[in-house]
Order: sequence, then structure tokens, then C-alpha cells
Amino acid sequence: MKRGLPLALLFALAACGSQQEGEPVERMAIGPNGGGKALPTGKDKAKASDAPSPTPTGSVASVCKRVTFDGAKLTDCIADPAKHRIALVLGPRDGAPYRGFAQLAAKRSDDAPPVLFAMNAGMFGGEGKPIGYYVQGGNRLKELNRNDGPGNFHMQPNGVFYGGKGDWHIRTSNDFYHSVADRPDFGTQSGPMLLIRGKLHPEITEDGPSRTVRNGVGIDPQGRAHFVISDEAISFGKLARYYRDVVKAQEALYLDGGVSALWDPATGRMDSRGPLGPIVVVSEK
Repeated sequence: MKRGLPLALLFALAACGSQQEGEPVERMAIGPNGGGKALPTGKDKAKASDAPSPTPTGSVASVCKRVTFDGAKLTDCIADPAKHRIALVLGPRDGAPYRGFAQLAAKRSDDAPPVLFAMNAGMFGGEGKPIGYYVQGGNRLKELNRNDGPGNFHMQPNGVFYGGKGDWHIRTSNDFYHSVADRPDFGTQSGPMLLIRGKLHPEITEDGPSRTVRNGVGIDPQGRAHFVISDEAISFGKLARYYRDVVKAQEALYLDGGVSALWDPATGRMDSRGPLGPIVVVSEK
């Protein structure tokens, strides 16, 4: 005669069958020589700040739209080269990096064009300074980083987002090194590439276990730059597939994760998940 399993044993077996969500890939603050210091990541870093949002400006319409892709909520902010200007900002002249949107807003001059949106724009070290190629206002502040090392930045191939007046591009770092002779008006190096010639980065799977808030940039067939940030923790692959399947980008570049943040003045959104480094600012021409 068969006997049923004890109730306590059944509960124990059920507990063993549950699986936890994958943890984010460790993000590294990498020095100029490739040495790295691990920075905190994970679910706590993926949560939005509890600080109150600023009041919506109402002076300009938002160019950011909320979308859902493969069950995940994203915000896609579109910069059009025919209408908009892209600038990279690190900090005041000869000053330390701003480290956040509130500091940037407080220091922005009264005669500056209204900000349509701003987003973190590339990986950085402990002081907020870029660890890769960085050009702001035509001035190169950091040379192209072709070193090997740990962390997402060195997940080869990485890439460069760069451009000038109405002409924006993304190339792998090696392609940029061999193909681009003239210094652009702006440029930021980050990694890894999400898409290369329309295909996922060779080390990125369709929907891997690593989960955190992420953001990137990709160029659509019309030449518009899509700055996309996830509004929940997602995988590298899901962000890459959004660029491939929805934006129809050939190239897309990962900008960061965990600290990813958006400032959208028209809606009053100003994220603050942690100190930032380089910031991309999009305004009207």
C-alpha cells in the first residue's frame, strides 16, 4: 500500500522548484589602464529614485514615447537631425562632472535652448569622467580606448556614437579608428555594441538572465537617433531586439545599466538612480 509524502517534505520540494530571476552583470568603473573597481548593481540600482519629480515645463512637447515590447515597458526618445541638436555635456568648463540632471539644470544658462530630453551617455570611472573616447563641442577630452579589460565596456566589439550638424553615426570602435579621420562635434564611446549590421552582438543572447534598467542609442533608416531606456529591469537581448525589430537600426550601442536615467522636462520626469558621467542633451535647433 502506497503512502503519501509527508506534508513538510512536499513544501520543501516545491520550494526547490522555484527559480530566482538572474542578477545583473557586474558593472565596472574602469581606469585608463584597464584596471577596474566593481560598482553596485542589481535590483536596488534598477529602482527609480523616490525624490519628487520636477514640475512639467509645458513649453515644449515631449519627443519621448512610452512603448511596450515583448512584455517590457520602455521609453523611446527620438532626436531628428532635421529639427534637433545633440550635445554632450560633462560639467561646467574646467569643473567637476555634474553627476546628475538637477545639477545640469541648475547651471544651464538662461539663454540656452530648452532641453527636449537628456540621458546618460556612456560609461565612466569613479569621478564621473569618461573611460572611453569623448568629444564635447569639438574638443576631445579622452582618446579612443582600445584596451582589453573586464566589464561591459570591454565586451568587444564596443562602439562610438558620434556626429555633427544633422549627421549622426554609430560605428564599432575598430571601424571608427580606421575610418573616421575628422574630429566630430560630439562623440562618446561605450559598450558593448547591441547591434552590428543588423545582428545582435555575438555575446548577447535573445533574452539572457541578466536583468537591470538599461539604455542605449540606435539610428533608424531615416537617420534619427533613438535613445531608449527601459522602465523596468530587462536583458541585453531584449533591448537589442527592440532596436532590431522596431527601430530597424543596423547599429545600436549600449550606454549603461543600473544608473540609466532620463530627464524629460515636458513630462516632469527626472530620474536619479545614482551619480552619472557623460550626459547627452537634445534641444531644438
